Amino acid sequence: MAGQAPSPPELKTGGAGTVVGCDSAMAMRPAAPKGQRADARLAPMGTVDYRLARNLVVSQYKRGELTRLDVCDAHPELLRAALGAGQESGEECPICQGTELRHVWYVFGHRLPAGGRCVASKRDLTKLASRGGRVYCYVVEVCPACAWNHVARAFPLKLA
Repeated sequence: MAGQAPSPPELKTGGAGTVVGCDSAMAMRPAAPKGQRADARLAPMGTVDYRLARNLVVSQYKRGELTRLDVCDAHPELLRAALGAGQESGEECPICQGTELRHVWYVFGHRLPAGGRCVASKRDLTKLASRGGRVYCYVVEVCPACAWNHVARAFPLKLA
């Protein structure tokens, strides 16, 4: 019918390159390009910026589709990390609009704890990058006043 949105394609489960269910969330397994080993596909390609997802959540909150309890739900450990190891971002909180956001850096990778490691300085980042192996960094923005939190960006950690 004209004007009707097309139905989504049927989801597949299983092999590489298909969408698979993880409880209620969805995950994508990338297929390795021809000629590459299967483990080569795990290497991060570059920075992922989560601004669009963040802006969607903020606009849903401002339209009243989400409550403050829905968006201001930072874990107490994340709030503690923001106050202790977080760096000032120079940006105002989009929810309470009165407090400066803080960036908390978490590093995951080879020979690191499963929960990652909170990093407080660039020197610590350099030390972790020099250990070798795949290391990936996530920057989370946190408001210590209202508990807003959102992943800002993620990137592979490499020595320049």
